[in-house]
Formats: sequence, structure tokens, C-alpha cells
Amino acid sequence: IAGAMSMAAGEYVSVSSQEDTEKADLLREKRELEKMPEVELRELAKIYERRGVSKETALKVAKELTEHDALAAHAHDELGINEITQAKPLQAAFASFGSFALGALLPFAVSLLAPIKQMVYFQYGFSIIFLMILGAISAKTGGSKIGIAVLRICFWGTVAMGITALIGHLFGVTVS
Repeated sequence: IAGAMSMAAGEYVSVSSQEDTEKADLLREKRELEKMPEVELRELAKIYERRGVSKETALKVAKELTEHDALAAHAHDELGINEITQAKPLQAAFASFGSFALGALLPFAVSLLAPIKQMVYFQYGFSIIFLMILGAISAKTGGSKIGIAVLRICFWGTVAMGITALIGHLFGVTVS
């Protein structure tokens, strides 16, 4: 629970900072639209030109989107902010809490069932198996290559466990 709470709090703070930045960017963009609408219109048209639209079409699209909702057009195409990518601190915090808590259940179960003398080996072995399963599920869900995802999560999981063990060793924490 402590780890899940820590992850949730960290995620909330991080995503809140992102949200603050987005709000500041939107406020700045709103002021720019009020003070220099023509410059902002040309800026929006240039974005469409860089994406492969002709100069005439880019200006026409920029004008139409500006007439519809100038701030939304700039938020989406200039700042990269839209409803899907918009920062949502509470949602991120709950997701981190749940992910951490669920992810901790399997190693916790191993610690309850594994023999004390070989606990380190059981924890490492089963953690790698759990990471392989997690990597495969996330790759399948995301539509990416399973092998690469499994290798990446196992490598970084092993690095994280190794560094944690090293720090424990440096501070005199041993497994008995």
C-alpha cells in the first residue's frame, strides 16, 4: 500500500505539473490570439504547410479552423494538446495506485509461499516471469512486438532489482 500510495502521489504531482504547463501554454496562446491574430493565423497556416498542404489550402484551413475555434486549433496543432492527451492528474494517480498494487500482489504472494532460505531466488525468478507476462500483455494490447517488449521489461526489471540489491548491500541490509 505504501508503494502504491507513493506511486499515486508521484504521478499526481508529475501530471499536475504537466497540467499547469498546459494551462500556462493555453493562456499564453489565448493572449497571442487576442493581441496578434494575423501572426497567429500565419503561424497556424505554416504548420499545415510543413505537414504537406499547399500554401493556399493551408491558409484556407487555418482561416476556417480559426473562425470555428481559434484556441482549440492552436492548442491541437501548435501545442499538441487535445482531449485525449490532456493531462488528468487524478486519473493518472488512480491508475498508478492500481497498477502498483496489482503488480505487488504477485511478488507478495511468492514471499508468503516461498521457502525463506531460497527467498531471493524465488523472488527474482518469479519477478522475471511476472515481468515477462506483463511485457507480453502490454505488447499485445499496444500492438507491438512481444519479444522486444519482454526483453526490454526483463532487462530493466533486472537492472532495477540489481541496483536495489546493491544499495541494500551498501547499507548492510542482508537476507537471512
